[in-house]
Parts: sequence; C-alpha cells; structure tokens
Amino acid sequence: MERVICCVCENPIEGPVIEMGKRPYCSVCHAKVLRNRGSVWWASLLGIGILVVFVGLVALIVGAAKPELSGAGLVFWGIVLALIPALIWLAVFYLQDVREPEPKQLVIGVFILGIIIARAVGLPLVQSVFRVQDWLNNSTLYHILGSILVIGFIQQFLIYAVVRYSVYNAGEFDERVDGVVYSTAAALGYATMVNLQYVVDSGGVDLVNGIMRIAVTTMALASFGGLMGYFLGRCKFEDEPAWWMPAGLTLAAILNGLFRYFLGEITTTKVGLEGGGYNPVWGLIWGTVVAVVTTVVLYLMIRRLQQRAPQALGA
Repeated sequence: MERVICCVCENPIEGPVIEMGKRPYCSVCHAKVLRNRGSVWWASLLGIGILVVFVGLVALIVGAAKPELSGAGLVFWGIVLALIPALIWLAVFYLQDVREPEPKQLVIGVFILGIIIARAVGLPLVQSVFRVQDWLNNSTLYHILGSILVIGFIQQFLIYAVVRYSVYNAGEFDERVDGVVYSTAAALGYATMVNLQYVVDSGGVDLVNGIMRIAVTTMALASFGGLMGYFLGRCKFEDEPAWWMPAGLTLAAILNGLFRYFLGEITTTKVGLEGGGYNPVWGLIWGTVVAVVTTVVLYLMIRRLQQRAPQALGA
C-alpha cells in the first residue's frame, strides 16, 4: 500500500491521515497549521499603540524645543523618522512572538526585499511610468481609480511577490498565520521606502506633519499586507480555487486605494473662500482605526478557521 506523504513536512504519515482543504497532514503539522498564535495579534496591536505614542512624543518635543532645521539637517531627521516606525513595529512584533518566533534572518530578509522591490520597481512604476502625480488629483473619479488600479494594485502585487517568491516554500512557513507575519514584514519594508522617498523628494519635511504622514503610511501598508497574508496562508495549506489569491490581492488593492482617497478627504480642511488647509491629526486617527480594525478582523477570521476545522474533519 502506498504511503501518504504529509503536504507540509513531506514525511510519510504514521497512523491516521488527516485531510484539510483536500490535502493530507500528519498530526503534528496539522496542529501547527491550525494554531492562532495570540502573541502575533497582541504584538500587532502593541506596535500600533507604541507608534501612536511615538508620534505624540515627537509632536510634544518639537513643540517644546521648536528646532530650527533646514537643508541637510531637515532631510537627515526626516530620514530618521521615516525609518523608526517600521523598526518599532518589527521589533515589537518579533519580541512578542516568543513561543515560536519566525527566524530573524527570514523576517529581516523579507523586510529588506520589500525595501528593494519598492525602490527598484514600485516607485518607478507609480511615479515615472504612470506619473500619477500629474493627474491623480484632477477629479474624484481619477483619484479613486488611480489610487486603486495603479497605486493599490502595484503596491499589493509587489508585496505579494516578495513573499510568494522568497519564503513561501520555506519549511519555516508552516502555519496559516505565518502568511500574515511575512506579508506584514514585506509591507513594512515597502512602506519604509515610500516614506524615505517622500522625505527626499520633499527636501525634508515638517517634523510633526511628516511623522504623522509617515506613521499613517506604515500602518496602512502593514495592515493591507497582513490582509493579503491571510489569503497567502490559506493558499499554502488548503486547495483553494484558482480565483482565491487574485480575489485576495484585489480586495487588498481596493481597500488600499479607498484608504488613500479617504485619507486625502479627511485631512483636507476647506475653510471659507480662501481655500483650505491640511490637518494630519485626522489622518493619524483614520490610519490607527483602520490598522486596529484590520488586526481584529484577521484574528477573528483565523480563529473561525480553527473552529471550523474539527467539523471539516468529522470530529
């Protein structure tokens, strides 16, 4: 009789074969795949909280010290601020995931790949090929469609590609929630390069407004990257239909684009006949709410998969 091979560890299965998503599992791998590590979700929420506190501290320090920066000094501190949010989130994420942390070299490697792919492909496509800066704000329709079909799809596809063609087939990618972990790391890398480019192109940024914009970009891309990671995790461990991953990518791109559009709407204040201004505080609130809601929804979706698994196995 031909022995059945576990689809994760690729070892012959001793004892009863467990099937899930039309794929065979040994008991050890099946238990791993179904895990919903609480530390991952607490780390995500903690990272969001610390990032918001950090933004508040920067605003207080700048307000009290009133530093007079210009030229290279302004660019330098802008670059420092662009790096810190992603590093905070990665550090908290990794330190909290103590029960079975992902290998440091893989998490950091995916983060660095996110930076590279953003600089080499993503930003040139958005800015030089599609040149969204020239037409995105011409009308509401252009803004929504450009944010979704150009910026949203390019960002989400490249974040997907970083994970799919690097760690996806690695042995350490052995749980559904790993898709969220690695996709978030790739998205944080992508967000870091977007923020660095923003600082450099602007010749430095106002420290208070700049750190709020940087924090919002980081939280948004990390959230939508994590959402796409959920779909990747399902594809890795279940026999999903051909449309599953494209649907996940499309959903993440649409949410990304709509987030950008509404971010512009709520941060632009229209006062009187002399035009409006810019209020980044509302953007920070919007980004925080979206990040928290996305984290909670992902947790509930993976928990629901756990609860459904015994029924699917006939237990």
